[in-house]
Amino acid sequence: MPSSSPVPPDRDGVPGPLARCFEGIERLGVAFSGGVDSSVVLAAAARTLGASRVTAVLGVSPSLPASERVAAHDVAAHVGVRVLEVATREGDNPAYRANGPDRCFHCKDELFQRIDDDVVQAHGLDAVAYGENADDARRPDRPGSRAAAAHRVLRPLADAGMDKAQVRALARAWALPCADKPAAPCLASRIPHHQEVTPAKLAQVESAEAALHALGLPDVRVRHHGEIARLELHPEDLLRAAGELRPEVLSAVRGAGFRWATLDLAGMQSGAFTLEVLQRG
Repeated sequence: MPSSSPVPPDRDGVPGPLARCFEGIERLGVAFSGGVDSSVVLAAAARTLGASRVTAVLGVSPSLPASERVAAHDVAAHVGVRVLEVATREGDNPAYRANGPDRCFHCKDELFQRIDDDVVQAHGLDAVAYGENADDARRPDRPGSRAAAAHRVLRPLADAGMDKAQVRALARAWALPCADKPAAPCLASRIPHHQEVTPAKLAQVESAEAALHALGLPDVRVRHHGEIARLELHPEDLLRAAGELRPEVLSAVRGAGFRWATLDLAGMQSGAFTLEVLQRG
């Protein structure tokens, strides 16, 4: 039976409000991506409950870049928690492929359903958690949180009131490999809403971004506009991409199957496609 004893503040370096989110849980599954938010949830759970009582559940599909899959395993190994890979099939869902503003709902709903069906009983989990932070909870473009609520998935960071800056600070204090990692939303987020998500488009984006990373552009979004790749970069990298790296950038984008490469002078824009649709509505 789950323990009902209170969790003391600052247990193994875990802030009291966060540690208390794991009270009463014996075995926890964490919907894990290797990003800083889910990694901090994973590490906090391992420190609070013990690593052997925590399982990292990694959803694997064409929307997950191969590099992110490898990085997730590296973080989990650092924390000392095993990784269970679960194949998700959101691409079989017409509502997901239609790519409306609620696409993230269908993706998260598929992941949490797979965890419910394939993982919870098989691994004796009392609960499942994921990495929504307090900043995410305030944003209007996070329909995945609706799926989490429907499946009764815990959100320890948001419930503890931890925003992104606090999450990163904790990741640095624990020396997590992803502490300073840029946000890495799924590849489907690069496709404008109401344009179909297909494995071919996802593969194009992944190939182009991997080639650009190899050029020393670590934080880049390749937005898929048919034959056009619209690149979002930070200001300092925009100058490099348009100058010294211009031939290599063009080659990288064309090598992924695009015909044209453009640089977006607005730079990096988190959630741009969804926020634009919501603002118009």
